Amino acid sequence: MDAAEEELERRSKFLNSLIQKKKKEVEQKQENDRMKIRVRASDMALPLQNHAFKTSRDILDSMPSGKIDSKRLALSLKKDFDSTYGPAWHCVVGTSFGSYVTHSLGGFLYFSIDKVYVLLFKTAVEPLDQ
Repeated sequence: MDAAEEELERRSKFLNSLIQKKKKEVEQKQENDRMKIRVRASDMALPLQNHAFKTSRDILDSMPSGKIDSKRLALSLKKDFDSTYGPAWHCVVGTSFGSYVTHSLGGFLYFSIDKVYVLLFKTAVEPLDQ
């Protein structure tokens, strides 16, 4: 294989990877639309986001129709993320709130699901020196 063919093969692989990435983004958006989810801000890997969306949807679906228990959703989401991804996750749920938080890199997600907003973030845990 000469240099031109190798370059053509490299470019073809690169373009295919871009196409696959775009397809995944479109599929993710369609899934979010189906679950009535809208990401407002995020610094979190997609698998963790999907976990948060699915968990939130499951919890909301288990609540009586028309009655959203924000405390229950926040507690359940926090405990689930603490047990799955380690400690120091925090969760705020409601329809109207302000916030300004410091979070660990890759540990921030702010989204809406149905008519409720969810802020989920992780902070660093450092042992106390005694």
